[in-house]
Amino acid sequence: MAMRKFYSEIKGLKVKEVPDHVKPMLSTNYLKNEFQRWLDNYHAKYIQNNSIDLPYHVCFGGMAFSYMFALPEEHCHLKHQEHAKEHGGH
Repeated sequence: MAMRKFYSEIKGLKVKEVPDHVKPMLSTNYLKNEFQRWLDNYHAKYIQNNSIDLPYHVCFGGMAFSYMFALPEEHCHLKHQEHAKEHGGH
């Protein structure tokens, strides 16, 4: 949805106008305000309504987050095992 909104905003611009349009969106104040707006919308949609989606978001988000950070280490272990098998190691 955000990409669709962004695309519709820049669709009518000329190439030279795009950096002037995008630069304010990369400021810290803009990002803080957008994140706060997202939190407010999330709070209104899921927390105030006692929705069951909140525990799902926490569980699946935590699972995806931990998998994302464990994956590089796991990849190194698998590469080491393959290398050991090729060269007769443990």
